[in-house]
Order: sequence, then C-alpha cells, then structure tokens
Amino acid sequence: ILKYLYFALLSGPSSFSLRSHTCGELRSHHVGHRVILCGWAQYLRQDLFVILRDFSGLTQVLIPQEESASHLKAVLSELTAESVIKVTGTVRRRPAGQENKMPTGEIEVITEDVEVFNVCCKLPFEIKDFVKKSESLRMQYRYLDLRSSQMQKNLRLRSQLVMKMREYLCNVQGFVDVETPTLFKRTPGGAKEFVVPSREPGLFFSLPQSPQQFKQLLMVAGIDRYFQVARCYRDEGSKPDRQPEFTQVDIEMSFVDQTGIMSLVEGMLQHSWPAEKGSIKVPFQTMTYEVAMRDYGVDKPDLRFNMKLIDITEIFTVEVEFLRSALSQPGGSIQAICVPSGARPLLGKLRLRCAELLESCGVSLRDPSAFHFLWVVDFPLFLPKEDEPEQLESAHHPFTAALLEDAHLLYTEPHKVRGQHYDLVLNGCEIGGGSIRIHKASEQLHVLKNILKEDPSLLSHLLEALDSGAPPHGGIALGLDRLTSIIVGADSIRDVIAFPKSFRGRDIMSRAPDTVSEEELKPYHISVRWPTEGGEEGK
Repeated sequence: ILKYLYFALLSGPSSFSLRSHTCGELRSHHVGHRVILCGWAQYLRQDLFVILRDFSGLTQVLIPQEESASHLKAVLSELTAESVIKVTGTVRRRPAGQENKMPTGEIEVITEDVEVFNVCCKLPFEIKDFVKKSESLRMQYRYLDLRSSQMQKNLRLRSQLVMKMREYLCNVQGFVDVETPTLFKRTPGGAKEFVVPSREPGLFFSLPQSPQQFKQLLMVAGIDRYFQVARCYRDEGSKPDRQPEFTQVDIEMSFVDQTGIMSLVEGMLQHSWPAEKGSIKVPFQTMTYEVAMRDYGVDKPDLRFNMKLIDITEIFTVEVEFLRSALSQPGGSIQAICVPSGARPLLGKLRLRCAELLESCGVSLRDPSAFHFLWVVDFPLFLPKEDEPEQLESAHHPFTAALLEDAHLLYTEPHKVRGQHYDLVLNGCEIGGGSIRIHKASEQLHVLKNILKEDPSLLSHLLEALDSGAPPHGGIALGLDRLTSIIVGADSIRDVIAFPKSFRGRDIMSRAPDTVSEEELKPYHISVRWPTEGGEEGK
C-alpha cells in the first residue's frame, strides 16, 4: 500500500515536496485527513487562526488554545505577515455559520505541529490584491509583487498557453523546435539593435530583433517546419508599453502560401485558447490594408465597435446651408485646424478616443470579455522614409515577397507594389505579423541594392543560401507578451512578464544597466566618452 501511495504522490503540484497538499485544494471531502501544508502567513487573526497562502490559494489554520499546546500557540502568535512555515494538522469542517465563499471556505486545519522556515521582516507593502502599489514600487520589489494572486494567475496562464502551442505545433503539425543564436550581426533596416562588444578590436555582435534570417536559413537547410519560443531584443528607447527584450512564438514553413500560414495560426490559437475564456471561432475575418485605412484610419482596427470613418467630400462640393448661415452672421467664419499628415494617424486615434469618452460616460461599446481577431493583408511592400520621402524603406522587412500580380512593378514602380505580408490583430492590437519570403537570390539582391539602397554584403550569407536551392517559404511571429496581456485583461504587458523593464528600459530592482570600469572594458578595446557641460564628449 505504501508503495502505491508513494507512486501516486509522484504527480501533481505536491509531488516531490515537503507538503501533502497545496493551500488551495482542501475541500469538505478531505475532512479527517492528516495534511502537511507549506506557505506564507498572510493573516494572523486575534491569536485564533492563521491564513496560510501559497500559489494555489488560502487555507485557514487554527491556533490551538489548549494549555498542552502552548508552545504551538506561542510560535504561531508571534509570526509576522509573510513568514514562511510548514503546518501539520487535521482537516475538519468549519462550525456552522463560519463558512465563507473561498474555495476552501468549508474547512479548516487544526494545527498539530509547526515549523518556521523563515521569519519575514517588515515589507514595503502588504501582499494583498486590494492594496494599491505604484508601478515603480512594484518593479523595485518584483519578487514581492509576484506573490499576488493576479500575477500568479497571469504567469501560470502564460505557461499553459505556451505548453499547448508547443503541443499543437510539435505533436499535431510536425514542427521542430530549434534554438537560434542570440549573438548575431546587424540586420539592415528595421528596429535599432543592441550592440555587444567582442574581444576583437572594432568588431561587435548585435542582439537579434527576431530570428528572421536563421529561420529562413533553416528552410534552406530542409528543416521544413520550424518554431521557437524566441527571446528578441530592440533598442527602442522609452516607448510606452514596450519592452527592450520580449518573447515571440516564431514560426516558419516551407512549401506554403499565405492561406496556409493563416490557417495554421488559427488552429494553434483555437487549440491553446484558455477554456475559461470561452471558445474562439475560425476562420478569422480578413480585411485589406486599404479598407482598414479607409474605414478605420488605422492598420489594426478594433472591430468590437462600429463607428466607421465616413467620407463627406461630396458635401463640400455643393453649397451647404448651415455653412452659409454661419457666414451671414456678424463676424461669422468657418475655421479649421490643419494637422500635418493628420489624415493618416489621426482619425483612427480620434475614433478610439471617442469610444473611450463614451465608455467613461457609461455607454457600452466594447465588450471587455470579447475577443475579435482580424487578419489585415495586402500591405504596401515599401513606404517613403519619414526623413527622406524620396527614398523607400520596407513596410515589414526586406525579406517579404511581393504579391504575384504586383511582382513586375518591383523593377519599374516599386512604390506601387503590395507585399505578401499579413498582420494578426486582436481587439485593436497587433499581436502578430508575418509574410511569404523572397526565395530567389536575384530578387532579394534587387530589393536590397536597388530599392532600399542597402549594402548587400551585410547579407551575403543569406544571398548565397537563397542561391543554393531555397524552397518557397513563409512564416509569422506572434507577440506572446501582448497576446497574454489581452487574454488576462492586463493594463500593461509588464503584468504578464516575470521581470520586466521599466518604462525607460531599466531594471529598477537590480539597478541595471550599470557602470563598467575602464579596466573591465580594456579586453574589448573600447572606452566611455562622457558628455561634458558644453554638450561635447570627453573621454
């Protein structure tokens, strides 16, 4: 019997542990059972009982009042909040009228023995969900903030989401999980990358903003179906709700078209979607970039509410009575504000702001429990550079293939070319983007050299690979942080990341980034040039 009992305990959250049960699992059918619980003392009530907490929930632990158990009472009564203890005792049903709505609210544990693992000092804030903490305080004491039930739920849901995605891709669809390097070289175009010095004078690594080149090389290598939960890096400075390091579910397939990638992602999300959030319907709605910009003013529209933009050009081509009436009044005039490039960002943001104002006044527009997925397709392949409008840059990245019907324009009118690029939008937030790739070296060289005016030697390894029998291929990357934050209804992606950076990209807890001495910099043949008062740099 003991042998079978031993093996029965080798699974579940209490396996290989000092405890027999978690604090959140005891129910009325455990009455009479002798249990061992480990956790944090959340409350101490009138020297009568302790509320013990772990990741799973709370259990009420009675402090014995008998004279024979005075030593136990002394130990438990002197505990400070958040002290770590092990309690051995027997489960009993709570007296009538003392039950509550907690999952463990029908029972309590009578203490028979207690071991104090660690007595907690005075903390900067209480570990209670209703206690409000500033963002900076939460970041500074992140290890305490993570004890909250909401953060525990968020991280565990994220873990389950990734596990089910991995299960779907590997076990159902035959993908191969491949790790790619973190130390790489600079990629032309795209976001700014972090630079890492090497011990060779003047030579630097870059941290990849995505495994883009590696996953294309894996397709050339014949891996056929690749995925990775990939760590990515972008040196984007202080941007709201962005992280310098973030996580992508990265996917690439050979011999596939746009429809195949989109169907795969829909199946993966349907398979991994948390049951408590309801089911999601596939296929997702699809909309062209042109329609999105025309009707919603943004390329990632929130379709949980209507309020489309309406073109009223025709109204102003004829005489308008109310305008004429305004002009007939003393001092009457018609005035407007001209916003440079306002027609392109601004109306879409105004639509969202109107929705926020209406909701603040009690008008229900967007269901917070609804999840509305949308594919946006047929993006421009190139856009004018903001600082040099006569020059073009990639709307997505330089490896995206043109739509087949626009491919001939690459050599004559590249600004008119649409790309095989697709974005996945959820509730007005972009959660993924991908494309069918250029798989011919000659076409990739033309895009880099003649259209983007980039140095093709930076990508000589990729060009050689494409010339070595590259199959047609495409893929996508889903932003795991953003997706999880929308699912759990978090205000920020920082609420679904264990140790995020602050708004300014700093680790407030460990005070990173930190200084490095000149002596430590010597092997890398670099030194720091500090700004002077006059704005010039000095050694």
